[in-house]
Amino acid sequence: MTTVKPTSVRWSIFAILLILCTINYVDRAILSVCIPSIQKDLGLDPALVGVILSAFFWGYAVMQIPAGWLADRFRTDVLLVVSALFWGIFQIITGFLSSGQAFMFVRALLGVSESPMYPASTKMQSVWLTSKERGRGAAVFDSGAAMGTAIGGPIVVMFVAWFGGWRGALIGAGVLTIVVACISWRFIRGTPDTNPRVNEAERDYLKKALSEEYESQSVLAGAKAGAKDYLASANFWLMCVGYYCVGAFWFGIMTWGPSYLSSALHLDIKSIGGAIFIIYGVGVAVEIVGGWFTDKWRQKGADINTVMRTLLVIMGVGMAGGMYMVTRSTSVVEALAWLTIAVAFERIAGCLYWSVPPAISQRKDVGTIAGCMNLAGNIAGVLTPIIIGFVVSATGSYNLALLMFVVFGLGVSVASFFINYGRKIGSAPAELVDDARAAAAK
Repeated sequence: MTTVKPTSVRWSIFAILLILCTINYVDRAILSVCIPSIQKDLGLDPALVGVILSAFFWGYAVMQIPAGWLADRFRTDVLLVVSALFWGIFQIITGFLSSGQAFMFVRALLGVSESPMYPASTKMQSVWLTSKERGRGAAVFDSGAAMGTAIGGPIVVMFVAWFGGWRGALIGAGVLTIVVACISWRFIRGTPDTNPRVNEAERDYLKKALSEEYESQSVLAGAKAGAKDYLASANFWLMCVGYYCVGAFWFGIMTWGPSYLSSALHLDIKSIGGAIFIIYGVGVAVEIVGGWFTDKWRQKGADINTVMRTLLVIMGVGMAGGMYMVTRSTSVVEALAWLTIAVAFERIAGCLYWSVPPAISQRKDVGTIAGCMNLAGNIAGVLTPIIIGFVVSATGSYNLALLMFVVFGLGVSVASFFINYGRKIGSAPAELVDDARAAAAK
């Protein structure tokens, strides 16, 4: 008898999420790369620039939990594509602005429109991927952050040249987003049960694995998780603290990195675009390898706590060490090399954190818990650019700001070490689940 090989539609879905996340970060990175030109044209103070760079996160952060709630209760495919259409529109509008106040307002609206991206993509993991595939799944869609930031620099340079300045670059990015969103809809629609490209073998494979993961801990053990259970859980708060540190590290570099390269290392806009491409291009490759390695280690039978704690502690120390060495660098090449290494460690830590909400929460709550985690990360996105702006304005140097990143890296290591990745909040202890499984088998 011939065995039908399962299709791999789930990976094509995550390829689409990679594309959307890449465009998402192209749109975010463009303003950061253009900000030296915008600052010069509009005569903006560094402190005000910090506020403008953080304004995106005001709308983005406040909408994380509502966006996660929507992802848990409505179609994530529709939510993702509609949000992409709106963030393309707001990006176009940004190209017509002429005041700092207007930039702050529209950037906040851009943040609102982009808010479903990560909660909805994380929800997709609990629908389309088994627990031992989520390292790769998280790495695939989250690597779009580094990829979008990497290609965002060269795209800005090209758009500035093609369309005559930073305004044309912003408008061109918005048009590109709308086109990609429309094309994505054709491929991202549906679930494993409704997507016609999924064959019965893949559907059965997913249904069996997800049932064992979620129903064994909730239905068999009689567990029910509510808001009080999550808020009373050390796992929940450790996740939020750890991702706050990841977010502070990532968004601090993403928003102020181009200005650091310009002011401290004296690179022009073309050199900045090339440096960003190298730094984040390496991040993409390392993140994919990190996700693959995580799943392979787990598939060999390693306990999830051993895998996650070991890797995340190492990543946090690497982040801290890399940024400390940036402060000790004596040449442009050396500073860029250490910055690239630090970002590479952060990319692996960031992608691993996106496999945490499905690991510690009940299936019905994955989107909401992912939104809570991303809220913590983006509170850091709100605060960190402002703090860096005031530090640079007050000291005239980036050294103190760079040392902040050392603290963020160490925070990732400490918080990650104490998370229990093997038990879902609201579930019975593992031994009771095993007894329930044995009883059901009889």
